[in-house]
Amino acid sequence: MIDDQLVDLSRLQFAATAFYHFLFVPLTLGIVWLLVIMESVYVMTGNVIWKDMTRFWGKLFGINFALGVTTGITLEFQFGTNWAYYSHYVGDIFGAPLAIEGLMAFFLESTMIGLFFFGWDRLSKPAHLLVTILMALGTNLSALWILIANGWMQNPVGAEFSFDTMRMEMTDFWAVLFNPDAQAKFVHTVSAGYVTGSMFVLSISSWYLLKGRDVEFAKRSFRVAAAFGLASALSVIVLGDESGYTVGEAQQTKMAALEAMWQTEPAPAGLKVIAGINEQAQTNDWEVEIPYVLGLIGTRSVSKTLPGIAEIKAKNKERIESGIHAVTALEALRANRNDAAAREQFEAHKADLGFGLLLRKYTTDVRQATPEMIQRAVDDTIPRVTPMFWSFRIMVGLGFLMLALFALAFWHTVKFEIGKRRWLLKWALWMLPAPWIASELGWFVAEYGRQPWTIYGVLPTHLSVSTLSVSSLYGSLAGFVGFYTLLLAVEMYLMVKFARMGPGSLGTGRYANDIAHIPQAA
Repeated sequence: MIDDQLVDLSRLQFAATAFYHFLFVPLTLGIVWLLVIMESVYVMTGNVIWKDMTRFWGKLFGINFALGVTTGITLEFQFGTNWAYYSHYVGDIFGAPLAIEGLMAFFLESTMIGLFFFGWDRLSKPAHLLVTILMALGTNLSALWILIANGWMQNPVGAEFSFDTMRMEMTDFWAVLFNPDAQAKFVHTVSAGYVTGSMFVLSISSWYLLKGRDVEFAKRSFRVAAAFGLASALSVIVLGDESGYTVGEAQQTKMAALEAMWQTEPAPAGLKVIAGINEQAQTNDWEVEIPYVLGLIGTRSVSKTLPGIAEIKAKNKERIESGIHAVTALEALRANRNDAAAREQFEAHKADLGFGLLLRKYTTDVRQATPEMIQRAVDDTIPRVTPMFWSFRIMVGLGFLMLALFALAFWHTVKFEIGKRRWLLKWALWMLPAPWIASELGWFVAEYGRQPWTIYGVLPTHLSVSTLSVSSLYGSLAGFVGFYTLLLAVEMYLMVKFARMGPGSLGTGRYANDIAHIPQAA
């Protein structure tokens, strides 16, 4: 059996590095399309202020991209160092999109980024705009292939277990590519990145306007961010609904935990806004509910039911008991590949192999599993409800707050009142961290809600880790956290430094005296 401390530390290290990495990713995904918009206006109008806007925000984009790459590379290495059995077991499927991401998307965006920064005086205006567009496509293609890999972890389609190789093998690449969970996750994640980029530009532009400096530059940046942010925030909410539907189809356990739905409710189920969760009694002491909404989101119907936690546990118990036969037959096939009876038994129960492997946490011989062990494995199949429930609601609440901010900001741009509502500028400034908080909470919900699986229903987390010493994990965890904290501090220092300098940091001399009075209207 695997040491629980080894599993916990491996998970903590991966979670920490992923947390740091995704502080950089959303801004990269979002701000690059703002650069495309700004440079397109420059090419069409010839107004040099739009070129300066592209170069200035591009400088901040470049700082963020460089540090994001540093954290992303080490994150992928951990699949080989900390999750060796996982890499062996599912590498044929999981490795393909990651390899394509490196060969296609990463090389494209890296090449185009170099041309973006060093090609201003060497390329024509249309050619440089093309470079910026390809740079944006590269960053989004990179996200696509990574999210295809992650989507397969959530919904493992297009693959099956082979007892000849004793690992998962791809049977349908196109099913993996067009996995509904992966596609929904991609559009939802990149839209959240667009919101992050828009909020970043909106907040810093608001700071300039509050200070009464670089006003014409800031007004134009504010307009672009408000319009793009409004469209992106609406997309996040609409596509979040689609993501909820895919979760309801493929991961009903996650859906039940998100909604603290202990018992199966009549269709269509209501959406709990808030609730007093009692995990020990497996009930809610009180709740505020909107009728029908959850059923409509999760099933797209008024007649289909979503199973509650009690019903899911009962089904999982049956699958664990069936999985015992699959594991037993697999062990017989490992000893004798020509054992016809074992093969027949395995084929009959192979869909539940992963559930049988859950018992390996408590016994090396699943045939000796006691009813108590089986019940513990059943309980393991449900993540803790309280952190899932509240993380999701904080994320959604921040999403609607950002939507309201972008809507008001856009309205005031249409009315040509940018800078006249200081309360709006202050609100925009204070909302700067919101998209990062929402994104991190979204990933927590997605990944913690998948537990106890690395591959949902296929490979338990406790079987996925490498054989490492606990002391080495403590050392590497401390090293990663220390190094990434240093990188984050460097990022924050450089971002604040150049944001304070403003477009004057471009060295053009065009903004040396760009100071204006901002009206004090409420």
